[in-house]
Amino acid sequence: MSDPKGEETPGGSGRRARGELESDVLAALWAADRPLTAGQVRERLQGDLAYTTVLTILTRLHDKGVLLRHREGRGYAYTPASDEASHTAQRMRTLLDSGSDREAVLTRFVTELSEQDEELLHHLLSEHDARDSNGH
Repeated sequence: MSDPKGEETPGGSGRRARGELESDVLAALWAADRPLTAGQVRERLQGDLAYTTVLTILTRLHDKGVLLRHREGRGYAYTPASDEASHTAQRMRTLLDSGSDREAVLTRFVTELSEQDEELLHHLLSEHDARDSNGH
């Protein structure tokens, strides 16, 4: 069953939530080696989505500054404005900035990291500190 916004609800009809569809569209574009038209994006997505649905998502992502586009024929070809890692990091910063207790959010984030992610974070912070102490 879907809610009034057309988003999937538990036990629903299998429709994707808007955020999930946006993520799927971005994943298709990141995986591509070139800009894609709405029709080309639609071909790469699972399910039987309407062309207009894909075009709406592409337009919204472009309006948010997440995608760049250029004229191709009568329509547009789209490409991500940033790579996946940069996009995800920006989303993480936005979420962190929206919290009322930054320290509590960071503490909870760090305590819930896997052992491998915690080791990676320590390594990255050590590299960052080394660069800073060398004047870079």
